Amino acid sequence: MPEPVIELELVSKEFPADPPVLAIDEISIDVRQGDYLAIVGPSGSGKSTLLNVLGLLDRPTSGSYRLDGTETTALRDGARTRLRGDRIGFVFQSFHLLAHRSVVENVMLAEVYGAHPRKNRRERALEALDRVGLSHRTGFTPDRLSGGERQRAAIARALMGGPSLLLCDEPTGNLDSRNTGAVLALFDDLRAQGLTIVVITHENEVSRRAGRRVRITDGVLSEDS
Repeated sequence: MPEPVIELELVSKEFPADPPVLAIDEISIDVRQGDYLAIVGPSGSGKSTLLNVLGLLDRPTSGSYRLDGTETTALRDGARTRLRGDRIGFVFQSFHLLAHRSVVENVMLAEVYGAHPRKNRRERALEALDRVGLSHRTGFTPDRLSGGERQRAAIARALMGGPSLLLCDEPTGNLDSRNTGAVLALFDDLRAQGLTIVVITHENEVSRRAGRRVRITDGVLSEDS
């Protein structure tokens, strides 16, 4: 049995208000190496809060979150930032590519703020672009790419540094059906290579491709048949 990448145990997140808002409520779930998990739910269900907790962008109010065996809830901010940079690649609905930079330069930027060595950074970026089938577009600027190509460039950037978890927030929300299919096929390939993928989505086409689907409703997580 592969080791867990994500282990959540009774994780809750409460926001101060009058009365307090319980955004996620005692969520427990394991996601193992090589899993492809879709988290589905309507707007306001707690998806974004769960994403922020999984991505170490926010701390839970209570419970335990272990990432690759490391308990994260008590880590100082600097240690959380380093763990996030080493272990998690993020893919968002908006591609967040710099318009005045080439594709390969955009991918290289993933390592600028981390502890990765500068030596061979361009070579690592080219390898990541080849991995997502974009080696023929390395010198292009983002405005010369299709939507699907922009998202593949963003995925290549997320793969820099060799993360153990790819965390995707509505990754096909800005794509047409053809480009959606291309990105989902890429996720299938990355999963076959052993990468752990968690996709937060409201699109049935996206969630059906995952090997496992869970639903979040009013902050409560349940397995979805």
